[in-house]
Amino acid sequence: MANQYKRVLIKLSGEALAGEKKGILDGEMLSSVAEKIALLVNDGVQVSIVIGAGNIWRGARQNGLDVDRVRGDHMGMLATVINSLAMQDYILKTGVKAHVMSAVQIQQFCEPYAQYKAIEYLEKGEVVILACGVGYPFFSTDTGMMLRAAELKCDAVLSAKNVDGVYDKDPAKFADAVKFDELTYQELLSRGLKAIDQSAATIGEECDIKTVIFPLSDPQNIISAAKGETIGTLLHK
Repeated sequence: MANQYKRVLIKLSGEALAGEKKGILDGEMLSSVAEKIALLVNDGVQVSIVIGAGNIWRGARQNGLDVDRVRGDHMGMLATVINSLAMQDYILKTGVKAHVMSAVQIQQFCEPYAQYKAIEYLEKGEVVILACGVGYPFFSTDTGMMLRAAELKCDAVLSAKNVDGVYDKDPAKFADAVKFDELTYQELLSRGLKAIDQSAATIGEECDIKTVIFPLSDPQNIISAAKGETIGTLLHK
């Protein structure tokens, strides 16, 4: 089955990359995800990646610490760099070229993000990993992923999480929670669902970018999502 999407942005949950173990990152999970990304690239799909940092630090939640929100968000951005460098290393081991591009200049570790340079890498069949969100506090990684997807003219966002889709209510609390196969961004917002934040949904709506929310528990789901198979929940205009 051919891939439905030619250029995608894959959003990886930091928590999902920690796997079932209690460490910050799980090598087996990183290796498996990198292999699936390499398969997509070798099949002609152009891949950019945004990684969350919930496995290390959440700027808004702060794990119970009392840190200024702006400084806390800066800490979260730095945490995404750790995850991005780890993912880059594992992708490079597959034989696929990968670049970490940061919205905040950390030139000893990675190069500054530039839209046209990122597109140039993608067109050459090289992976672009986008770190530090948009470089400013108060913007979630959801907003960052959708903004970058719009800038890089992606066909879709493939959002791999530690949940299997969007529900009408929290399935961890309600046994009768119902999962949606698809929703429009307007329906998502009108129902007050928190799968992605309002800013991200608005950008997705305005730029007509599809978002597939699916579980990373099986990394093969990345391939299935890129092929347009029915998996998780599809958000669309």
